[in-house]
Amino acid sequence: MKHPTPPPWVLALEEEDLYFVRRFILASGSLKALAQTYGVSYPTVRSRLDRLIAKVEALEEASDGDPMQQLVRQLVAGGELNRDLARRLLRAHRESLETEEHT
Repeated sequence: MKHPTPPPWVLALEEEDLYFVRRFILASGSLKALAQTYGVSYPTVRSRLDRLIAKVEALEEASDGDPMQQLVRQLVAGGELNRDLARRLLRAHRESLETEEHT
């Protein structure tokens, strides 16, 4: 039996994120059980899940954009880049693309 190719957002997740998703599934989606497994508070696990949700959403949105947009959105979702700087980078990127089109 041939296995389907995972969606791009799954392939873009880091190993740590995939491990978290696996643990979440094995905990039957219980954040309380997951918090106990990790030895942290419920709000800590909730925050981690919220960041992961944002990352998956950004990866889904980024699949429509060019590689630069994808990278910037992934960095924002992963907390490695703040939104203000991301907007400035994407604006500069768009302007450089427009300049290239007119030359």
